[in-house]
Amino acid sequence: MSAVHSPGGVTPIVALDVPTRREAEVLVRALGGSCRFYKVGLELYAAEGPSLVSWLTAQGAAVFVDLKLHDIPNTVRGAARSVARTGASLLTVHAVGGEAMMRAAVQGAAEGSAAGGACTVLAVTVLTSMDEVQLAASWGRSSLEVEAEVVRLAGAARGAGVGGVVCSGHELAAIRAVHGEALPCLVPGIRLAEGTAHDQRRVMTPGAAAEAGARWIILGRAVTAADDPPRAMEAVLGELRGVAPRS
Repeated sequence: MSAVHSPGGVTPIVALDVPTRREAEVLVRALGGSCRFYKVGLELYAAEGPSLVSWLTAQGAAVFVDLKLHDIPNTVRGAARSVARTGASLLTVHAVGGEAMMRAAVQGAAEGSAAGGACTVLAVTVLTSMDEVQLAASWGRSSLEVEAEVVRLAGAARGAGVGGVVCSGHELAAIRAVHGEALPCLVPGIRLAEGTAHDQRRVMTPGAAAEAGARWIILGRAVTAADDPPRAMEAVLGELRGVAPRS
């Protein structure tokens, strides 16, 4: 795998949120060497499967398979093993699945990675599409603070031995205050300063996420829906280069 660009100490990942392999390949070729890490989400993985991951790794790119697994531990262990065998570098599970399930995912990923590079399991805390009202309603509560719930789930994830968590940039400081560098954070909901939030409510710019301590950031429509995706990607990289790397 080629070296992954980490300007400002954060690795940008472009989301291939498209329905077909053909569309994914067009975007990957358009971005060329400016992006060496891609996210394959549930829609594209369901349509194209492991062969797309293999194609991406053959292009010298790292792959984040974002399936947000949530099932009984044995099932999640098997799924994580299978995803790791594709050569994926990152895989997500839902932290609300519990510590036993997360531990099973870590074990399965290690088993599937035995013949190649390691696949790191990340635990999703609270989706960036949710705010406090929606979060409370989903748990049948009158109120629930997003930050407190994210920190609680992050603690469970660390206890399960995962390699990091997924959270919005707004909870980064709280997680790092508790866990420091022991729990790297992947931040979705990244928008350029002039962009729109779309269906995500807790968003942040690339530079702000890097300064807050993100290890990885997900670039979706900020790049893929731009009139000129390569130019938008270069704008992101330029913003990240202006952030001093963490010591």
